[in-house]
Amino acid sequence: MYRHAEDDELIDPANNPARKVAKPARLPSTRRAVAGDRLAEINHTAATTGNDPALDTLLLRLHTETACRRGGALALRPQDLDPAQCLIFLREKGETVRWQPVSPTLMAHLQQHAHDRHAPRDGQLLRYRNGQPITSRRYDHLWTRLGKHLPWVATQQISTHWLRHTTLTWVERNFGYAVARAYAGHSDHGSSEAGTTTTYVRASINEVAAALAALTEQPHPLS
Repeated sequence: MYRHAEDDELIDPANNPARKVAKPARLPSTRRAVAGDRLAEINHTAATTGNDPALDTLLLRLHTETACRRGGALALRPQDLDPAQCLIFLREKGETVRWQPVSPTLMAHLQQHAHDRHAPRDGQLLRYRNGQPITSRRYDHLWTRLGKHLPWVATQQISTHWLRHTTLTWVERNFGYAVARAYAGHSDHGSSEAGTTTTYVRASINEVAAALAALTEQPHPLS
């Protein structure tokens, strides 16, 4: 509120009392990587329940392969697919953008989904059977349903973001921090925690593709 007051020139920055108050430290997240057998349970339940298993399993695979956020998936358009190189163009929070490798299988399903559900080239790709674009509520309904069939999902409040933790943990353990950072689409700006060394050891898209190929056990054009 005080920052908006400064921006609107209602108060002078020197007279902003909020600047004298330390911001509370953010508590550590309880999210973590999901074990392989648990992830298999989630995918099996999504594929065998609900009114649109094809959509739900596509969402789960998209987030598991790319570690993208919900906003990135919802912003995906048919024109953001590069089938020749098996890449998708992700637009996520903070106006960050990146080309993210995907497996040939996921690319084929994304293209088929867009075709079957009549997604316009410059419109949202992920849609219901009636052609209407999905919203974040689809994710909410999905995890609520999974929680009813898998009580541990509801107890631990597992969500789509846990898939991001799962994939990035696996990538870091097997391919190192630089590749995991690139895989996540983290910016080199705005954070001092990673250190300036990341500027010099930035992983390439080919290294991200190699990690994806190992994760999915499918060859990738760029790996």
